[in-house]
Amino acid sequence: MDTKRIRTLNDIVCAAISSAAVAILLSACATRSDTGVPAPVAIWDDQKLEYQAAQEIRASDPGFGSAHLVIVSRNGVVLLAGEVETEELKAKAAEVVNSLKPVRSVHNELQIGGPISLVARSNDSWITTKVKTKLIAHGAIDSDLISVTTENGVVFLMGTVPRDQARYAVEVTQTVFGVSKIVKVFEYTD
Repeated sequence: MDTKRIRTLNDIVCAAISSAAVAILLSACATRSDTGVPAPVAIWDDQKLEYQAAQEIRASDPGFGSAHLVIVSRNGVVLLAGEVETEELKAKAAEVVNSLKPVRSVHNELQIGGPISLVARSNDSWITTKVKTKLIAHGAIDSDLISVTTENGVVFLMGTVPRDQARYAVEVTQTVFGVSKIVKVFEYTD
């Protein structure tokens, strides 16, 4: 093969790869896939929002220095959990997060009191793992649609799901030892 043909073939291959890369990037820009699972860009937006919310809350008042904040965002719906010292700090945290874009709603589940112990946090991680495992094992639940967060034995279930999946998720979560309460932060698709 001569060099001119090799260059032409190389140009064709490069163009095909570039076109495929553009197609992949454009498909990743959608906020949800056809299955309802958050697309990478939606996940990235939620993570940025969680980070921004934490930074803004902590910067808004020195009282947040001793707070234990758990901030979870799913499609612009933000869950605030953890512990703060006063009712005023609890209200201020919600106010700060509500002012951020693209926040659509805030579920303020902050508790008044000092931060929970590391042992309690480890137990919460274990409860979350058990709940997620049971959701994955359940045949009728699309576990990719549901986020699970546990704080001081309270399990928060959030996501955009059909009502029957939400009901199944709650039923499964109720069977996990150590769960003291279940809080549903669902948006329903039906």
